[in-house]
Amino acid sequence: MLLESIQALLPELNTAVLQTIYMVAISLVAALILGLPLGILLFVTDEGLFLKNRFVNAVTGWIVNLIRSIPYIILLVALLPLTKLIAGSTIGPTAASVSLSVAAIPFFARLVETSLREIDKGVIESAVAVGASPWMIIKEILVPEAKPGIVQGLTITTISLIGYSAMAGIIGGGGIGDLAIRFGYYRYDNVIMITTVIVLVVLVQIIQIGGDKLTKYVDKR
Repeated sequence: MLLESIQALLPELNTAVLQTIYMVAISLVAALILGLPLGILLFVTDEGLFLKNRFVNAVTGWIVNLIRSIPYIILLVALLPLTKLIAGSTIGPTAASVSLSVAAIPFFARLVETSLREIDKGVIESAVAVGASPWMIIKEILVPEAKPGIVQGLTITTISLIGYSAMAGIIGGGGIGDLAIRFGYYRYDNVIMITTVIVLVVLVQIIQIGGDKLTKYVDKR
């Protein structure tokens, strides 16, 4: 009976896993494209750095903190009008990717900023002293030196997004969370609930192990 239930679930489970990967992938791309430069901006405009700007740093930090302070489930509902505008719908994996991206960008930006703060300030000061341009410092010093921390930040962000994507199932966002709610919670099917939990655990473990290996590979220090 248990085996039959799992076999019947496989097509839906495969679709749900692919939808989760799809949502997380889109959100990660958004985090890299916008969150990485945002994190760099937060760092280089801080006190004592080569692009110090209190106003830009304060405004950027306030926006990042504002978005991060909103629980994802509330952010998900609050962004429904924006989701409708961008994706043309408020349900499905593509629609869920909008709120996931908005949550991922400031989250990853702070992790990037934290990684950059671990760089020896003496290295940055030396680059400034020899007349290196801000772009050159960012490209040749900041990003390469912080690469292990950035990769680890991506790993943490990915795992967080998997958890967020499960919440998106509450409003029909698709993915593993949607499967658990529709077939597990509403139908009181413990087999489906347990199966989806196991799949999520396995996904997280794979990502964490892969992220740790990649971090060690890019760490040339």
